[in-house]
Amino acid sequence: MPKHFAIWCGLTAAALCACRGDTRSTTDTAAATAAATSPAPATPVLGPGEAMLPVTGGRIWYKVSGAGAGTPVILVHGGPGIGSFYLKSMEGLGVDRPVVRYDQLGAGKSDRMTDTTLMVIPRYVEELDSLRRTLKYDKVFLNGNSWGTIVAVEYYKAHPEHVAGIIFSGEAFDITAAEKEINKWVATLTDSAQKAFAQYNTDKNLEAPAYKAATEEFYAKNVFRRPVKADLDSMFAMIGIDQYRYFQGENETMVVGTLKGYSAMSILPTIKVPVLMTTGEFDELGPTLIEQHAKLIPGAKFIVYKNAAHITQWDAAEQSVKDARAFLAAADKK
Repeated sequence: MPKHFAIWCGLTAAALCACRGDTRSTTDTAAATAAATSPAPATPVLGPGEAMLPVTGGRIWYKVSGAGAGTPVILVHGGPGIGSFYLKSMEGLGVDRPVVRYDQLGAGKSDRMTDTTLMVIPRYVEELDSLRRTLKYDKVFLNGNSWGTIVAVEYYKAHPEHVAGIIFSGEAFDITAAEKEINKWVATLTDSAQKAFAQYNTDKNLEAPAYKAATEEFYAKNVFRRPVKADLDSMFAMIGIDQYRYFQGENETMVVGTLKGYSAMSILPTIKVPVLMTTGEFDELGPTLIEQHAKLIPGAKFIVYKNAAHITQWDAAEQSVKDARAFLAAADKK
């Protein structure tokens, strides 16, 4: 497993990622750390369907693909700060409709962000609406993962008239409850991993070999199991680490950032559009908890993918696209 987990060693409770991969030297880890905290290129190389959009605080990168006639779908990535590389498989929805994949400010190919006054949920909601307006879409489907489910549900609360339906994947609607689920999974790890997490909570030593090993063990079981290596590498190279730390902290088992105590539970019963809720059998945020939340949304459909963890876009990529296509097609007819 790669040692660059040291950079990443807390990216969740709102959205986490880690994986199996190649072994790196200490020098490689330092280089990866530098890449993760350095500015994105001033002018990213843009391919077909790609563009940069000015928003409050900088510019965001986006890509439009697909030529179908269905209602457009916008993919909302996790983090905060992960970028949309891991959502590439969902561009398969373009058989039926336009698909918009974008990197939130501070992540991926978008401009970097260090100003904490910009690190508030309403700005992310306005960023998403700026994208919708720019593309001149009146109605859109939202497909959010992890932290992206928070952006999506808050967008629905602010702009329900522009939402045709929502796919929530690995949702994070109750951070307090999610922390408890994560801690349950930690309790199933090896004794050495549990001791390492407990030690980290005392000394906060991110460089401790035992802590790195424990983090790798947790990610490989509960975050994602079958990542696409090229996209994983891109994700690590362009992480928006500043906003992740501000919202979450450093340790996935202990939320100390501004997401502490976040809850969207009061919004769920008010959702009046079609909803698909998906999760993995080993999702760190708890498939049982997520199913309970799905039952609070009128008419919501719930799917759990076997042998998958939090990032089902990798762990169950083909089935995720298949189920999303069927859901969106049915919702288009309503």
